[in-house]
Amino acid sequence: MKTSKASFSAAKSKLLNSLILAALAVPGVAMAADAPAKPAAPTLSDVLDASGISLSGDIDFSYSSLSGSGNFVNPTTGVPTGFNSRVFDYAHNSFTMQAMDLTVAKLPAEGYGGAVNVTMGKDASTIASFGTGTPNQTFDLTQAYVQYAAGSWTTIAGKFITQAGQEYIKSSANTNFSRSILFGYAIPFTHTGLRTTYKASDAVSVMGGVNNGWDESNDQHPNKNIEFGVMLNPTKSIVFNVMDHYGVEEVTNGTPNGPQGKRNLLDLVLTYAVSDSLNFALNYDGGSQENAPLATGGTGSAKWSGIAAYANYQINDPWRISVRYESFDDTDAYRTGVVQKWKEATLTVGYAPTKSVELRGEVRQDTSDKAAFAYNDNIARDSQSSLGLEAIYKF
Repeated sequence: MKTSKASFSAAKSKLLNSLILAALAVPGVAMAADAPAKPAAPTLSDVLDASGISLSGDIDFSYSSLSGSGNFVNPTTGVPTGFNSRVFDYAHNSFTMQAMDLTVAKLPAEGYGGAVNVTMGKDASTIASFGTGTPNQTFDLTQAYVQYAAGSWTTIAGKFITQAGQEYIKSSANTNFSRSILFGYAIPFTHTGLRTTYKASDAVSVMGGVNNGWDESNDQHPNKNIEFGVMLNPTKSIVFNVMDHYGVEEVTNGTPNGPQGKRNLLDLVLTYAVSDSLNFALNYDGGSQENAPLATGGTGSAKWSGIAAYANYQINDPWRISVRYESFDDTDAYRTGVVQKWKEATLTVGYAPTKSVELRGEVRQDTSDKAAFAYNDNIARDSQSSLGLEAIYKF
């Protein structure tokens, strides 16, 4: 019986397929498509994690619009006092690269470690230690310290942020875009020296230290500042911190060989978490400086005090709101250049589409019992309103 060309072609194709499959079954023979993928090279994060080193940071970009010029003036003479009426967001109408914060740390629970934290951007000129900053500075070595931990004891030596206050230099650690009056005018930003913390129990920790003083990387005088604090956590929902800073400081910070006097700061912070979604905080600061020039004439003990209240509510996963209200009494014009009672109310709405990104919108109203807010029309007023927009990327 004759075999057709079609049947012969089909048989040839079947034989060819059988030979290919047989080749694939032979050990050591494989098609390129089936070759195993090369192992992926370890990422920088993998390498750092394996070595116990953490790398983190954030980028903070903002737009702020103030009805005033962002400065204080003497209500009687109209002369600028040299103090801004806000901490970081004092631009009248501007987009601002506030900061890029970068932290590299290795802080084991036992043994030696250390951390370095740098701030790059507009905020650097505000937080720079006295004697190291310039008006246009865009880089600040905010923290750099070594650490030794053993059991319940932890000691750090170098430059580090203050433990006073409810708010932080790093914007992403705060619930509002603008900083509080207390953060900018009642407390220091950083210290350089030694600090030791003893964790007596899960509910009680005690901290003590000695340093150069308020915001001084290089000692401007032979005297040292002492800090002491107690941190109480009696329940999961309540935290109460008490801090005191005491020592001789220059009357005008960063002015070596000038008048000096004893300075004291008492700082109290109470936080209460009602639930995972709702929490409140209360911050009180009271300070004094001896041998300070007084608004009434002569020198004496200048005093300042203030209180700030916070309410934070997480509406759902991406959305939250934060409300802050505070009052600050600059009794002797030592902290703002004006004898005034300064108040502010702030509402911030936050939207976090991912864990790495948060967008914030904020409205704020500042008022004073004096016409202390400078305006571009050269007419000082007793109030100032503002709008702030902020974008934060955390990594």
